[in-house]
Amino acid sequence: MEKVRIQKIIADSGRCSRRKAEELIAAGLVTVNGRPCSLGDKADPMNDLIRVEGEEIAAERAEKRYIMLNKPRGYVTSMADEMGRKIASDLLTDVHERVYPVGRLDRNSEGLLIFTNDGEFANDIMHPSRHVSKTYRVTIDGMVNEGQLSQLMSGVELDDGVKTLPCTVEVLSEAPDRTVLRFVIKEGRNRQIRRMCSAVGLEVGRLRRTAVGGVKLGMLKPGEYRDLTKEELRSLRAAVGKTQNKRRK
Repeated sequence: MEKVRIQKIIADSGRCSRRKAEELIAAGLVTVNGRPCSLGDKADPMNDLIRVEGEEIAAERAEKRYIMLNKPRGYVTSMADEMGRKIASDLLTDVHERVYPVGRLDRNSEGLLIFTNDGEFANDIMHPSRHVSKTYRVTIDGMVNEGQLSQLMSGVELDDGVKTLPCTVEVLSEAPDRTVLRFVIKEGRNRQIRRMCSAVGLEVGRLRRTAVGGVKLGMLKPGEYRDLTKEELRSLRAAVGKTQNKRRK
């Protein structure tokens, strides 16, 4: 069988995303036939023994699952937590495939979180060059002035010196003690919206992701999950410029 890049074999097995596989390879945690491999190495998925962190991966492709979860506040997105905090993936009680989150929502944020075991799909959605839109409903403590809105929309410098891309910010409602905004951003930096708001002197009281690309959270209740529909998958693939035709390989 033709040899394939090792990170692709790992992603196809459902073990993790391709990007995560690359990190594991770089950290020396992936072996082929007992020897550590390097980025760029290839292997025969049917005849070579590949282990990730000591665990043998299956050569056959896992059945692909694409799931949306309405993550409640208080849950972390990581697959394990050394501090013993609640983990979002534990809410997927009837999902037997090994799925992992596409992107992150911090512990105090809530809303739409996609899980999959399709590494290539996850990488496409998360990759910065794809600019897949993400929509958030953000409650700000207090009032927001026009100057702050203008700064947010044109891009602000974060605490690490990086300037955010221009985005859309719309006022949904306002009162003396709170303002509700809708953010649409096309990048996914760590705690980005909270840091953007902090940079212009605003404090976030509540943050909920309501959509990724054309996939909307809808009426899904906190803690509930469901498989994405074929139409939703087509929408996400269209957002990254890919279609089902790529399966011709």
